[in-house]
Amino acid sequence: MVDFAQALSGFVIGIIVGVTGVGGGSLMTPVLVMLFGIHPATAVGTDLLHAAITKAGGTVVHARNGNVEWAVVSRLAAGSVPAAVVTLLMLHHLDRGAGSSKIITTTLGVMLLLTAVTLIFRSQLRRLTRDRGVGAAYHPAFTVLTGAILGIVVSLSSIGAGAIGITALFGLYPRLAASRIVGSDLAHAVPLALVAGFGYWLFGAVNWTLLGSLLVGSLPGIYVGSQLSGRLPELAQRSLLAITLSSVGVKLIAF
Repeated sequence: MVDFAQALSGFVIGIIVGVTGVGGGSLMTPVLVMLFGIHPATAVGTDLLHAAITKAGGTVVHARNGNVEWAVVSRLAAGSVPAAVVTLLMLHHLDRGAGSSKIITTTLGVMLLLTAVTLIFRSQLRRLTRDRGVGAAYHPAFTVLTGAILGIVVSLSSIGAGAIGITALFGLYPRLAASRIVGSDLAHAVPLALVAGFGYWLFGAVNWTLLGSLLVGSLPGIYVGSQLSGRLPELAQRSLLAITLSSVGVKLIAF
């Protein structure tokens, strides 16, 4: 049965994602933990599967438009998928007790703050890498390492595959078109979120009823937000989202 409050939250967050392009996991998981009282592990696991489903559609669109650099995606996945598996095994070893919850909430808070910083200084970071003119296209090991780092933090918090992943790819491949950076990051997020979410499900940390309620709201919300995108100044969008993420991040670290 669909929970109206959860579906409404999915709808609102979907609008934000549609307008800004980021904020899915950054907002969804904190809302589930702080507003609905969902166990941190269950919130992360459910949101990971939610992200895999919602981002799969976007990946199909980008792939059809030729905006996915599959070599980059495969390098990222070569690092992120094994790292996600190892991270999940370590969490399971902690038996999802108080220690596991604290690790998840602290990582979640830190990733929210890093995401906020990334949003604020995205233009400067892109300019820096573009001026530097050096990419890692000939150093695939750096891309695999980046994928491994993303695999760890995404598995712990469900955050990082979006704004932080895109920023990392701009640094690694400054000469790659922005559309291909976004498409490649989105394509990589799907298998990572799917593998990590499946791992949480095996450990009993996925709420399927909650997932259904979120999808009922978020899918139309993303569509509405996409229609509204461009009507607000980008700087205002990023600033508002950064302030929100910073506030939630600080509270979660002290949670």
